[in-house]
Amino acid sequence: MAATAPESGRPDSDRSNSDTSASGSSESDRSGFDSPEGENPESNRPGDGIPADERPADERPRDESSEPGRPGVETPKSDSPALRRKPAARGIGDRIFRYQLTASGVVVLAIMAAVGLFLLLRAFQALHVTGLSFLTTAQWQPDVHRFGIAAVLTGTLLIAAVAVVFSVPLAVGTALFISDVAPRKLRHTLVTMVDLMAAVPSVVYGLWGLFFLQQHVIGLSRWISTWFGWIPLFTVDGAQPGEPLASESVYTASTFVAGIVVALMVAPIQCSVMREVFAQAPAGEREGAYALGATRWGMIRAVVLPYGKGGIIGGTMLGLGRALGETIAVYLIISPVFVIQPHILQTGSNSVSSLIALHYGDASTFGMSALMAAGLALFLLTLAVNFTASSVVARSRSGAQSEA
Repeated sequence: MAATAPESGRPDSDRSNSDTSASGSSESDRSGFDSPEGENPESNRPGDGIPADERPADERPRDESSEPGRPGVETPKSDSPALRRKPAARGIGDRIFRYQLTASGVVVLAIMAAVGLFLLLRAFQALHVTGLSFLTTAQWQPDVHRFGIAAVLTGTLLIAAVAVVFSVPLAVGTALFISDVAPRKLRHTLVTMVDLMAAVPSVVYGLWGLFFLQQHVIGLSRWISTWFGWIPLFTVDGAQPGEPLASESVYTASTFVAGIVVALMVAPIQCSVMREVFAQAPAGEREGAYALGATRWGMIRAVVLPYGKGGIIGGTMLGLGRALGETIAVYLIISPVFVIQPHILQTGSNSVSSLIALHYGDASTFGMSALMAAGLALFLLTLAVNFTASSVVARSRSGAQSEA
């Protein structure tokens, strides 16, 4: 009892201080026993005590002095060689294939440039004599140095325009029927028939148009001239709409007849291009349109036609290029005139290609140079049409992947 009295009589502050010092000494002894010498006991983690170079990458201590963004430390750029991924090594087959494609493209461009250079050199003599009047003169008398392509170029453009007006609706309708309407068993037969139409020679179309189509088109030409003759394009000089016994020869061998024949020649090519593009319309968007309650025509109008806009333009321009250069069929049908003839229903027309075919056999040296100049103009016109079509098609959605 006497021994415990002084202990119980100590002040509370002394007792708390002694307890704190005792617990602190015990914790320091324990921490000193558990942690290696020289390490902070509060930083003990799995892997402490292991050399830094042997630890996993995510547990190694960072050297903050060498981090990007610190003063004196250069931040690597995204295009630096250290951060660029090296391209995979190409095999010998890939390199050969790449060289072949490059060589093919170069050869095509070289041939096109060679054709243009050849025409320019052969036409230089005629162009040097006539100058810019070559584009504004309608007559064709190269032996007396009075010649130009104003008349034949106008006829070429009008025949091509008539052909496009008739061929584009026919090609679009046929392509849509084959790709979205026709039964699957019938599609192969229709595709084969359309492709065979593109293989028919031009002279066959020309003879068919001259001896069969023309006599059936005269009635349509007369009806258009009677009711729409107030439009200058459909005016026919010498026509007598009120006379039932009036001669119909004023409607033969016209731009209209030649344009219809050329339209039937270029429609298969246009249809083939459009059909391939329509068939690639995303299936997910087609099914989505049907799921939203669209009819077949609604699906075509909302999905297929917008997606195939580039194919429609490309096919149209491809057919236009073919129509601009058509020779034999136009030569057999039209009655050549060397005046600017804007009336498409009236007898008499001309084109650059038929001009060359007509005068090539009896042309003098200077006349041959004039014909080469006409060919050069047609060559440049065709290139302009094709490059315009390529730029328009490149900006269209055709060929894009589906987002559905």
